[in-house]
Amino acid sequence: MQLIICKDYEEISKRAASEVAAAIAAKPDCVLGLPTGSTPVGMYKNLVSMNKTGEVDFSSVTTFNLDEYYPIEKDDSQSYYTFMYDNLFSHININTSNVHIPSGQSEDTEKFCFEYEEAIREAGGIDLQVLGAGVNGHIGFNEPDDALSLCTHKTALTKNTIEVNSRFFDDISKVPTHAVTMGIKTILDARKIIILISGESKAPVIDAMLSGKITTRCPATLLQLHKDVILITDVATMAKTEK
Repeated sequence: MQLIICKDYEEISKRAASEVAAAIAAKPDCVLGLPTGSTPVGMYKNLVSMNKTGEVDFSSVTTFNLDEYYPIEKDDSQSYYTFMYDNLFSHININTSNVHIPSGQSEDTEKFCFEYEEAIREAGGIDLQVLGAGVNGHIGFNEPDDALSLCTHKTALTKNTIEVNSRFFDDISKVPTHAVTMGIKTILDARKIIILISGESKAPVIDAMLSGKITTRCPATLLQLHKDVILITDVATMAKTEK
């Protein structure tokens, strides 16, 4: 695992955007796995700017998002569908037929999840997967547990995740209790992974990821099994680690 320590969040965002841009330059029809949450917002802003100046071309790119709340309607202000269009897709030259986001409304989630996995396979697999991490070490919505699911699935959110995400909602009771998420194998099958971690509360996750040990109680540690992972963080976050 390669560790890159940036000066601050702004530099993390620029470095992450440059990794995405490099992947597209190397393979214009590449397949990207994309995250939501507060951490990648800066990366998306940089990619939008780069697209407008002609530095990166999304016209042949295919994307698969990591996850979506369940249940939630696409046009809900807090849906990840809305998030992705507000922060990226509405501002770049991507073919929206190549955009894939898990459904928060599917009545048959098991069938949807199977079809989502099939779509990833038919696209040729994910070339670059971008991740964030929760304060409890979740990646996607693969929450800490005794056992983790391999493929895309519907899962219950932990009390911790619901509490953390409640800042985006008017009331904690409005936070969906479940999500549809890529599984651990789906994530690890990506040819390359970058994970962005910023914030002192996430320093223990970095410690776990660099410990040389893996545990399903901190799903991010499983990234140590992958041959090409870049962890991008900042000075302030690293200062709170034990490394």
